[in-house]
Amino acid sequence: MKRIIFLGFFLFYAFAAVNKVAAFQSGDQQLWNTESIEGGLSSLWKVKLEEEFRFGNNASDLYYTHTDMGVTYKLTTHLSLGVNFREIFEKKNGVLIEENRPHVNAIVKWKWLDFKLSDRSRLEYRILKNKANSWRYRNKLGLVYPAKWSAMEIQPYLADEIFIDFAAAEYNRNRLYAGFKARLSDKLGTDIFYLWQSSKKNDSWVNFNIVGLKLKVVF
Repeated sequence: MKRIIFLGFFLFYAFAAVNKVAAFQSGDQQLWNTESIEGGLSSLWKVKLEEEFRFGNNASDLYYTHTDMGVTYKLTTHLSLGVNFREIFEKKNGVLIEENRPHVNAIVKWKWLDFKLSDRSRLEYRILKNKANSWRYRNKLGLVYPAKWSAMEIQPYLADEIFIDFAAAEYNRNRLYAGFKARLSDKLGTDIFYLWQSSKKNDSWVNFNIVGLKLKVVF
């Protein structure tokens, strides 16, 4: 629970310090766009297909795309398990690199003082060409404000995600989210957020400022 409280303080610090940090780090301003379609196969099973596009170099250059598909099973009221496969194409130093990434997920959901909380654990197996395969663990903790504003049911949220690379035996990335979700129609929802990503590179940390837009169709 302490981590949830720290999210609020860390978010305030992030926004207050972002301009100062950018002056000392060789970061980037990016735009991430995600579209997905999700449907229930039954009351317990659902399937999802997702496409994501990331624009770097001050949001002017498409450098990353992925396609992710998977199924999720609702084991209990509070616990769901998922199996996914993600195909990634990322441009690094002018070269397009392909990565295949199967991953398994465990999502725990509960409430605290009417706030909705979620904790997603993800284990990824990263398959890259001309590079050794590796395992990575990711944990994303989210907190959704209980109120829903307007007919669009706007809900603000905070989230924090950590990355642990098993091959390097280190914690080397963090993502801090602040955004809101809204319902555009009965079957269409959106998620607009600010993301501050810190990545370890050559024994130093580089920060990226990202604006994200997600659209999700549910059937």
